[in-house]
Amino acid sequence: MSELDVPSPATAPQAEPIVRAITLADVNAAWAQGIRDFRNAPVYGLAFGGLYAAGGIIIVACVTALGVGYLAYPLAAGFALIGPFAAVGLYEVSRRQEAGLALTWPAVLGALFEQRNRQLAWMGFVTLLFFVIWMYLAQLLVALFLGTRSFATLHDFLVALTTTPEGLVFLFLGNAVGALLAIVLFSITFVSFPLLLDRDLDAVTAMITSVRAVLASPGAAIGWAITIVLLLILAALPFFLGLVVALPVLGHATWHLYRKIVVSELD
Repeated sequence: MSELDVPSPATAPQAEPIVRAITLADVNAAWAQGIRDFRNAPVYGLAFGGLYAAGGIIIVACVTALGVGYLAYPLAAGFALIGPFAAVGLYEVSRRQEAGLALTWPAVLGALFEQRNRQLAWMGFVTLLFFVIWMYLAQLLVALFLGTRSFATLHDFLVALTTTPEGLVFLFLGNAVGALLAIVLFSITFVSFPLLLDRDLDAVTAMITSVRAVLASPGAAIGWAITIVLLLILAALPFFLGLVVALPVLGHATWHLYRKIVVSELD
């Protein structure tokens, strides 16, 4: 049997997943397992994390070069929204480690390529849609509260935000709107990406399952979300470079948390 013949996630339709309530102890265990997976296969984690960090750097560099550096702040904030989609490759690495399957680039990338015929791509579209909506709302709020004034640099924009009444209102409403979008997106992606990678389900079922998982364990879900936000903020501060390590740890931990939350009737 070749590496490409190694069993991949199930392709036959499966029953609706069963959601199990978890505790903060489960969250802590998932983090420990995520760190372990990263240490066991650092090349994969650094590669996917490096691509994600490079994407953030390129986006900010482009808006700065185009003279719209003020968009760097909402872009950096919104960039975290696509994290669950960017970590799909890491879910596959953890899945293969857990199942004792061959861990090679052809095997990992081959499993990801198979997703073109499944529903995970639709979840990626939903995530990108939220990102686009956030950017349009950010631009609208800039126009409403800061008018048509130009900001040559991100520094000028931040000064206007923190030293003018209009800027402070924008800062408050912008963060409130961003938080609302993030909460909604978190609820529908809590376990949906690893679920769709693991099982042949439709995107709507995956999103509903994700919301059910949040409702079943609100305390643990809130703790997980807060930890993610703090981790991504700290990782993005040094020019996104911290994401090279933060994304793989988060991605691997997400897989293990999913495995603790979602079970099938056969488990």
